[in-house]
Amino acid sequence: MFSLFRAECEKICGEYSKYLESPKSDIADLALPCFHIAKSTGKNPVEIARSLEREFGKKKKTFIAEVKALGPYVNFYINEKKFSHAVVKELLKITPCKKTGKNIMVEYSSPNSNKPLHIGHLRNDCIGMSISNILEAKGNNVIRANIVNDRGVHICKTLVAYQKLNKIKNPDKKGDHFVGDLYVAFEKASKENPQLTEDAYDKLKKWEAGDKDTRALWLKLRKFVLDGFHETYDRFGSKFDVWFFESEFYNKAAPLIEEGMKLGVFEKNEKGDIIAKLEPEMPNKTFLRSDGTSIYATNDLALTKHKFDKYKLNKSIWVVASEQNLYFKQLFKVFEKLRYDWHHNCYHLSYGLVNLPSGRMKSREGTVVDADDIMNEMQELAKKEISSREKENKISKKELEERSMAIALSAIKYFMLKVEPSKDILFNPEDAISFEGDTGPYIQYTYARAKSILNKSKKKPLAGELGQKEKDAVILLSKFPDIVEQAEEQMSPHVIAVYLHELAAKFNTYYHDSHVIGDKNEQALLAFVTATANVLKKGMELLGIQPIEKM
Repeated sequence: MFSLFRAECEKICGEYSKYLESPKSDIADLALPCFHIAKSTGKNPVEIARSLEREFGKKKKTFIAEVKALGPYVNFYINEKKFSHAVVKELLKITPCKKTGKNIMVEYSSPNSNKPLHIGHLRNDCIGMSISNILEAKGNNVIRANIVNDRGVHICKTLVAYQKLNKIKNPDKKGDHFVGDLYVAFEKASKENPQLTEDAYDKLKKWEAGDKDTRALWLKLRKFVLDGFHETYDRFGSKFDVWFFESEFYNKAAPLIEEGMKLGVFEKNEKGDIIAKLEPEMPNKTFLRSDGTSIYATNDLALTKHKFDKYKLNKSIWVVASEQNLYFKQLFKVFEKLRYDWHHNCYHLSYGLVNLPSGRMKSREGTVVDADDIMNEMQELAKKEISSREKENKISKKELEERSMAIALSAIKYFMLKVEPSKDILFNPEDAISFEGDTGPYIQYTYARAKSILNKSKKKPLAGELGQKEKDAVILLSKFPDIVEQAEEQMSPHVIAVYLHELAAKFNTYYHDSHVIGDKNEQALLAFVTATANVLKKGMELLGIQPIEKM
């Protein structure tokens, strides 16, 4: 919608439209600097600006109120009344985009089945869910996928711990936490008893050989963990259309390895490992150990081909931490060398680590903050905040639980998404839960304020002319479609998060300084409030945040 104004300015500017820019100050809505024109013509930029003002002023305009030269700039000003009417009318109902026909798979979360989900998984899920929502909103068919790393020596460590270090045979707590404790116990005990590590590798060989007892124990512990995962996912709102398990693909890469050997993509090294020859561009990568056991790359080789073949993908996105940046470069290069034409449709959405005020987390030492624990802590903080605001009003226990959970999840998700994915973040629960400032609850609170106005008025919203007081917010509202498109292009939900905070701040300023109900232009103002509420609601939904009408 702001693009309507820009498009009109571009049309008027003609060949000079490539120089249009958004001024850093509020001096104009768009500006055309004349320095480049002056350089190519040898004329004074101030004189050029005056000449263009006269020329542009004669052209037909709809959303442009005025064209004015100011020094070496030609400034363009929005026709507030016409523009606001068009914007608000469009946003009274946000319509979905046309279907693109593209199939895009977003693989995220990707937990190990030997420990519970932790706070790092929450950031992964936030990014994966939001990117899926954004891609879907742009008309794509999105397949949300989860790959569970359920095999390997780390999984076998829990099997050994269950048999040799644990007296309790059935979970006395949430299943994923029960198995996670086994993994931590193994790591501690193996430092004193190295034989345990040997036992874990023996277990792995038995597992890959299909040993009946080993497989039965593995399935038993895996079920404990998966049951726990589903409970956490349901609570956090993580949804998946398809689940993959590494155990189903680790041994299906043989034909691809063989094909790669013929093409010279793979070779055996002096240890007998099968490696991908990638030097000097990047380090070589092992794809199969000398003893025939698989690693994660072996699985990805077979699984990725399966994805593109079965789901007819136009794009596959992996949401994985930045620690694996090199790995994905190596993997995608192997796909290219294997001559798969879909290799250029593979995308690694890299994200930074989540640190805490206490420092970096370490799974093996049991210092990881579990996802369940952080949700519990955030909900308790939300309850305290709600209770302090509802002293005079009675609130049912059920409502307190539901509202506090919605606010807690909003706090977590917004905090995880408000910075660029590539950057590390320091998560502080108290900062995230605040009802003021750059937080999820602040966005929810603003939405609730807008809805309260609409619920109190007895009149029907009707798009009409607005004035100077609404101008800044209307211009920002008009940029929402462009913001969503920018978030898709950059694969970065933070673009939407930053935008929502700016919109919320502008609306709150308007809320404090203006009265909607009772104004002579009430219906038009109600339409403006409705449009704002709609954008806030849609924006929150794209971030995976639940809009609520009462805080």
